[in-house]
Amino acid sequence: MTGNGRLVLAGAPIGQVGDVSPRLRETLASADVIAAEDTRRLRRLAADLGVELTGRVVSYYDQNEAGRAQELIETLKQGRTVVVITDAGMPGVSDPGYRLTSLAVEAGVPVTALPGPSAVTTALAVSGLASDRFCFEGFPPRKPGDRARRLAGLATEERTMVFFEAPHRLASSLAAMAEAFGPGRRAAVCRELTKTYEEVRRGGLGELAAWAEGGVKGEITIVVAGHVPGEVERDPAELVAEVERRVAEGEKRNAAIAGVAKEAGMPKRELYDLVHRGSPAS
Repeated sequence: MTGNGRLVLAGAPIGQVGDVSPRLRETLASADVIAAEDTRRLRRLAADLGVELTGRVVSYYDQNEAGRAQELIETLKQGRTVVVITDAGMPGVSDPGYRLTSLAVEAGVPVTALPGPSAVTTALAVSGLASDRFCFEGFPPRKPGDRARRLAGLATEERTMVFFEAPHRLASSLAAMAEAFGPGRRAAVCRELTKTYEEVRRGGLGELAAWAEGGVKGEITIVVAGHVPGEVERDPAELVAEVERRVAEGEKRNAAIAGVAKEAGMPKRELYDLVHRGSPAS
């Protein structure tokens, strides 16, 4: 018979400890069991928050998730409150939590969430790309062939896409995206969100891939504009060349930039920057 246990999925700060809610403090202090992706980081967070952990702390990460989930289900059936917390963001979103949640639902155990910061929605908000419809694609496959096939299947996805990526694979993933979606497809690379060295780099996928070749550090979230039916993705170099052609024919540079940008469906400022980076100072 199911007891009165409750599973709580707790969102952890993605950078700033100040983003933690009073509810997270209270929940961590009162939980019977806290299943943490990294127990050391949990204890560091608790110390930063001035919270004393009175419940049992257990590790819950990718390698032990399947076995530990069964153990936690038994704890929940005994009427205990179990909190799942990952290193950053919401459990179950490219982090441990899904298996336990699924088992808890099957067992009739109440499941609730303690909302918190998420790199997915934070990156989407600051990207400058459409946010009315989007999809989260997690980490692209590591193997080039698998990654190319996955991205090819998304080439006509009309929603804005959000990906996670490791910094050492960023350049190759952006290059693969430029190949699959077109080098001119608008995107944003969001690095170290909410942290001291937060950076949001916006531009075409080809341009971003070239930038990333120089090496990038930190936590990375990529936001890519969706496909527009009937729109042909154009290489940024081709757009710059078209502007120069119009200028050579007598059109004012700013008017040429505005016209080409409108035809390509991209922000005028983005093309302006591309043109002036590729032109000698005058």
